[in-house]
Amino acid sequence: MAVTYNGLWKLLIDKNMKKVDMMTKVRISSSTVAKMTNGELVSMKVLEKICEELDCDFGDIIHYEKDTKEVDSNGI
Repeated sequence: MAVTYNGLWKLLIDKNMKKVDMMTKVRISSSTVAKMTNGELVSMKVLEKICEELDCDFGDIIHYEKDTKEVDSNGI
């Protein structure tokens, strides 16, 4: 599974905000933002807080991208 937060980074640019501005406004930790930067999963509660503060929807900030590697029936 591949999760990307590119929508969030684009939204921050559109709102002329930096990641640290979002951290302060949303009250999330730098480790949470680091996870997002690395495409790792964060809690729905975090995403909810971001959407509430930035006036957006989940689909605006997070996207699922299928892995391009396909595994055959033997798992190879």
